[in-house]
Amino acid sequence: MDRLTEMEAFANVVDQGGFTDAAKKMGISKSAVSKHVSSLEARLGARLLNRTTRRVNPTEIGLAYYDRARRLLNDAGEADALVTSMQSEPSGLLRISVATDFGVNHLSPTLSEFLTDFPEITVNMVLNNRYVELISEGFDLAVRIGDLEDSTLRARKLTETTKRMIAAPSYFERYGRPQKIDDLNEHKLLHYSNQPSGNVWKLTAPSGEKRQVRTAGWLSVNDGQSLLNAAIAGLGIAYLPSYLYAQALRDGMVEDAIPTLPVESQGIYAVYPPGRFTQPKVRAFIDFLVHTFADKGPTDW
Repeated sequence: MDRLTEMEAFANVVDQGGFTDAAKKMGISKSAVSKHVSSLEARLGARLLNRTTRRVNPTEIGLAYYDRARRLLNDAGEADALVTSMQSEPSGLLRISVATDFGVNHLSPTLSEFLTDFPEITVNMVLNNRYVELISEGFDLAVRIGDLEDSTLRARKLTETTKRMIAAPSYFERYGRPQKIDDLNEHKLLHYSNQPSGNVWKLTAPSGEKRQVRTAGWLSVNDGQSLLNAAIAGLGIAYLPSYLYAQALRDGMVEDAIPTLPVESQGIYAVYPPGRFTQPKVRAFIDFLVHTFADKGPTDW
């Protein structure tokens, strides 16, 4: 007889407390269940069940065997579900969290293509600059930029972005151009207001030394596009990712504030909850993101 079927029959007898209910669950006759269990006991050379007229209980050996057999059966069930899932058409609600600047400028414009390719998927995209807890807040996936803090999540790198200090030519004409990091203390800086560390820029000197610039700044706002607009208007120097300023830099609307400084790079990742297999809708979206951003970054946006 099939070893896995014998295990399944035995485990169901333990779960259901008897042969009759086990037979109903498996959709076979009571005598067939009894034969499977008897065959298993004969092959193992051990009695696994104590049979009475009213109840069937596992022996001490049977209980130990049940624990291992049930885990094996669960793994087999998950393997079957994996194959079925991987062959099924991606569908259902996909909840994703994306940083506002990146979502508005680079992800939102591409969603029509994704939804056209996968009409059975509906997307709920939440744009914010808050670090969300994927599992507890019910998100399937997040796009995150920079160092990944939660090592328990699975991650797929999509591309990279650089960070530079930029300002408008009109600003440099009016206030001069900083030559080194220390000169920034005398300039008007534009800051993100939602940084946990406050108005601090982490920079690398030409020598490789890590430096921190702490100034109050002239303007603080919780939106990168607004900071870019302020920089273009000549209000000050902003420290922004290339996916925001790249086009403005090409158009001559902003310039690199201190070109001699090393370029800071950050990874852009799709992160999603751990698990033995990835849902088709999540896998489809990650593959879409990889394809979409294959020719983007770190400065080409």
